[in-house]
Amino acid sequence: MRRLTLGGDSLADLASESFDDHLKLLLPAAGHGELVLPPPGPDGRPDFAAAGLPPPVARDYTPRRVDHAARTLEIDFHLHGEGPAARWAASARVGDIVHVAGPRGSMVVPADLEWQWLIGDEAALPAIARRLEELSKDVDVTVVIETATLDEALPPLDLAGARRLLRVARPATGDAMALAAPLVDAVRALPTPRGRGHAFAATESRTVRAVREVLTGHHGLAKGQVRAAAYWQRGAAAHHENLD
Repeated sequence: MRRLTLGGDSLADLASESFDDHLKLLLPAAGHGELVLPPPGPDGRPDFAAAGLPPPVARDYTPRRVDHAARTLEIDFHLHGEGPAARWAASARVGDIVHVAGPRGSMVVPADLEWQWLIGDEAALPAIARRLEELSKDVDVTVVIETATLDEALPPLDLAGARRLLRVARPATGDAMALAAPLVDAVRALPTPRGRGHAFAATESRTVRAVREVLTGHHGLAKGQVRAAAYWQRGAAAHHENLD
């Protein structure tokens, strides 16, 4: 993981109310230099077609931390070695210019809970880490993280208080069901919670669908108690989908 801090006057009023908000990181199209935003079109967005410019490359990322007074925005990147945003983040230097759009409105999950489950892979770590920082230490929290190997380093996670971390390793090969099995089985094995609580799950598209089925089917959680999102999809680029 690599954390980058962006700065600019326009960040003074950037609103990010939910721990799993996502904004668009805008990068120049392949073969082009610094991205220049053309004047907005009728919908208020930059009109690249009217300006005869190729549209930018856009990727979704979680606002890890926003400081309105300092006009800064922190974003954590998983340097998986693939994709234009990961390559940009790996080589970014002080003074580089990048544009962001959003974040769009997200579902705000109440913090006055008795319990919270946070489930995901490397792509979900920024949202999970932010949620841990925002929750009261009185909330009973279970974090289930899937990584390529069990010894893969994790960014700092606030696990003080009634919090526990479970880790599972992702299979290197297999069909969709086999690849999803370790995380799905770990969630199924959790003791079914009681009281006022919420489960958040964000990972690969097919995997998170299977996890959501376990949350609602096996554990009997109500729809309003589950927030599930596909942060990526095998074989696809720039995939982000909220399932609820």
